[in-house]
Amino acid sequence: MEEHGSYSSAISRILSLKKSGKYQDAEDEIRHELEKNPDHLLLKVSLADLYLYRGRLAEARIIVEEVLTQDPQHPQALAVLGDIFLKQHSFQEALECYQQAFNRDPRPYLNLKTARVLKEMEEYEEALQELNKALVVKPGSLAFLKEKAFILNRMKRYDEAMETYGKVNEISPNDPFVQKEILRLRSRTRPDEQVLKELQRVVGMDSKKDDAQMHGLLAQKLKEAGQVREAVAEYGTAAKLAPGNLFFVKQQGFCLHELKRYDEAIRCLSEVFRRDPTDFFVRSALEKSFGARGDLTGLLDLYEKTSQLHRSQKFLLGKIRKIRRQLGHPQVPPLPSEGED
Repeated sequence: MEEHGSYSSAISRILSLKKSGKYQDAEDEIRHELEKNPDHLLLKVSLADLYLYRGRLAEARIIVEEVLTQDPQHPQALAVLGDIFLKQHSFQEALECYQQAFNRDPRPYLNLKTARVLKEMEEYEEALQELNKALVVKPGSLAFLKEKAFILNRMKRYDEAMETYGKVNEISPNDPFVQKEILRLRSRTRPDEQVLKELQRVVGMDSKKDDAQMHGLLAQKLKEAGQVREAVAEYGTAAKLAPGNLFFVKQQGFCLHELKRYDEAIRCLSEVFRRDPTDFFVRSALEKSFGARGDLTGLLDLYEKTSQLHRSQKFLLGKIRKIRRQLGHPQVPPLPSEGED
């Protein structure tokens, strides 16, 4: 059966375009192929996955549900639907999708997806079980090993995390994130002053001066040592070196908020919030920063624009109503995203 056979050459080209970041070209290729074969379910799922990656969740879900109408147990469609739920922080729904997909097509990548959602649910032991199942099939998988090490670290099983990162480092010795984690774990039992000096020496090396992960680790240690101004600078450097990594932007924003540099904090944290409005700590810091400036109008504008990007996040509508009332609007007009989804 075509849907469950090997990927066609067209889908291979599409995957190659997506991996190289040529998303519009990939979308054009998918649409061209769908014109020739409008009932090709894998092509439709590939388009939905592309929309998901680009943050177009509503469009992705429409396509996935169309596929599932034709084949309610289509494993790839269920996996993408699970990814949509995960993006929306609907963890139980995501878990059910991944489990249904696995029952139809038991592949290791579904163990990984299941482990990731279990991690978000703080079900760490269950997440490890899923990863260990996958590692039996693919013992040298970097993705599975890195996820396992991350979860072990969350569980404060630091020796096991260190051992697992060591395995990753053997397979991929130039992974900057793994090198950073190994250094961080090794430094846990050493004096803070000694760790800071070593990290400052490391980021000064020609081979590490452009390493975003090392600058980020130095920033973390500076903040822990109370050197928040210096941490801001290092997080800023890390963010410039890795522009797609919002973690550095978020941490820089928190530091700026702590320093009461509210305009700069708002700039950083708004960027993160627009991508993920469910982050409570980012939202709380933003509300305090806007409040310190006496700028409810600015906060309202941010919430309204973000609501348009994340229509499924209904809690934003309540936030918007509350601020409108605080601003003394005589009548609350209907919100553009109400009544949808």
